Amino acid sequence: MYKKLKLPEGSFRAYLFDCDGTIVDSMPLHYVAWRKALGEWSCEFSEELFYAWGGKPIPEIISRLNEMHGLTMPVETVTLRKEKLFLDSLDQLKPIPEVLEHIEAQHGCIPFAVVSGGSRHAVMRSLSALQLLDKFETIVGAEDYTRSKPAPDAFLVAAERLGVEPGDCLVFEDTAMGLQAAAAAGMAAVRVPSAAERGVHALAES
Repeated sequence: MYKKLKLPEGSFRAYLFDCDGTIVDSMPLHYVAWRKALGEWSCEFSEELFYAWGGKPIPEIISRLNEMHGLTMPVETVTLRKEKLFLDSLDQLKPIPEVLEHIEAQHGCIPFAVVSGGSRHAVMRSLSALQLLDKFETIVGAEDYTRSKPAPDAFLVAAERLGVEPGDCLVFEDTAMGLQAAAAAGMAAVRVPSAAERGVHALAES
C-alpha cells in the first residue's frame, strides 16, 4: 500500500508536474536504456549519479559524461539511441499511484502542466501510453527553455502558459534539482519519493 503525499498548506490555482519519476514510474526504465546506450561506447554511468542528475536533459548528460570520462561520444547519436531504447520499453511503464491520486482528484478543477527535462516527444509518448495525456493543458519539454533545472525557467514557462502566477502553483517533483528549480521559481512543492525509496530498482543488466 502506497503512502499518501502530504501537500503544503494553502490553495493552489495550478499543479505543475515533473514527468519521469513523478507521474510515471519510468526512472528504472530510463536507467536501463542509459546503460545499454552508453555501454555501446564503453561509458560508465552509476545508478547513484543517474538519480543525482535526474531532470537534466539528455544532451547535457552525454556532454558531462564525455568530459568526466575523456570520451567523444556523438551527442545527437547517443541521444537518439537512448530515447529509442526507452520508448521501446513503454509497455512496461506504470503510473505512480501517490501522484495519480492528486491528478484524478483535481482534474477539471485547476489546470495542469507537465514540466520535464526530457523531450516533449518522449513525455507525450509516456503519458499517452498510460492514457494520461489529455489531462494536461500544456507540456513543457527540454526544447521549450534555455536553462535546465535547477534554474527556474521551465516552471516559469509553464506558469506563463497557464496564466497563473508562480506563487499560486504547486510543483510535484522527485529530484533535488527539480525541487531547487521550483523554489527558485517562487513555487511551493511536494516531494515524490524516488523509485529506490519505493522499492523499485533498475535492472541494469536486463
